[in-house]
Amino acid sequence: MKLLAHIKGDKALWVILTLLAIFSFLPVFSASTNLVYVIGKGTPWGYLMKHFVILVIGFFLMYLIHKVPNYYFKGLSILLMPVVILLLLYTASQGTVIGGANASRWIRIPIVGLSFQTSTLALVVMMIYTAQFLSKHKGQFKPFKKAILPFWLPLALVVGLILPSNLSTAALLFLMVLILCFIGGYPIRYLASIVLSGLLLFLVFFLTARAFPNVMPNRIDTWMSRIENFQDSSKTEGNYQIDRAKMAIATGKIVGLGAGKSRMKNFLPQSSSDFIYAIIIEEFGLIGGIGLLVIYLLLLFRVVVIAHRATTPFGTLLVIGLGLPILAQALINMGVAVQILPVTGQTLPMISSGGTSAWMTCIALGIILSVSAAPQQEVEEFEEQSDNPLKILSETA
Repeated sequence: MKLLAHIKGDKALWVILTLLAIFSFLPVFSASTNLVYVIGKGTPWGYLMKHFVILVIGFFLMYLIHKVPNYYFKGLSILLMPVVILLLLYTASQGTVIGGANASRWIRIPIVGLSFQTSTLALVVMMIYTAQFLSKHKGQFKPFKKAILPFWLPLALVVGLILPSNLSTAALLFLMVLILCFIGGYPIRYLASIVLSGLLLFLVFFLTARAFPNVMPNRIDTWMSRIENFQDSSKTEGNYQIDRAKMAIATGKIVGLGAGKSRMKNFLPQSSSDFIYAIIIEEFGLIGGIGLLVIYLLLLFRVVVIAHRATTPFGTLLVIGLGLPILAQALINMGVAVQILPVTGQTLPMISSGGTSAWMTCIALGIILSVSAAPQQEVEEFEEQSDNPLKILSETA
């Protein structure tokens, strides 16, 4: 009880996140046999322990961050934007190529021996940065050219650096920023010009990569192959993952085979991460698949409630900006498993095995909980002091 007294914020959201974390041990432990018996790495208990440690660290980060007043993140997002861009530049310079495609998504941390996916950090920081920009201007966005250098140029740099190696994350980030800008009252005609500019730049990148394939490593051929395989599901070449995922879902039927009794986990690549939803349906059936979807929808509901109760525009935009990508990522992962969407490589938040992706999700949720725990009077007084995030950061340090 003493521990619960130190946990602030939306209690329902804490319960939802705890349920997701506890449930994740079953499919991760079951699907890890694919890595053990097919690839020949580690043991199922070893992967289970690794997942346990990742979640413990993630919840510890969530707990620490939810204690931080949310207005601190205004200044931090401005300070972290150059760091994120430098990290993305360093990641892109690695020149990692797998099967002829750009795979420069991670950087190694030598001290701890871990890999860090910089795009996950970029998404969180960019959404906070967008929230502070929108709340700072409070609906006054004229003239448009004043927003290009401080806001749209950093976004273009971040998306452009992620795009060659990770189209799905770049597209998700761009879409989430546009949605948040729309909610924040950004003029639609300005957003339309940004969308057209983004499509034009993507077209230039696509045509350049096709015309000069040796100029830079890219994943154009991989993207086109996945789209073609999605459009023509009868093709056997390139549809191995989707075919095995559909077999797993069909085998699960209504109630599933039971926890740990999946058969396709030994044949489905990425069964513990990208395609873990198919394994969940195979073991827990349609009931388990729909039940998990309902839990994510409940998470969205709590995000909307917290955003509605936030006492400042920044708090509202911050919650929406960090909450929507989590739900979008979950829906994309589920959509890929049931072949509603092409293969993207997005994991299932709080469920899939992983490291940095899970930690960034926990950090984002910690910030949402920080907003829900913010004392109204303290936040309002602080907002009245200054509209300058850097001044706020310096005054509170």
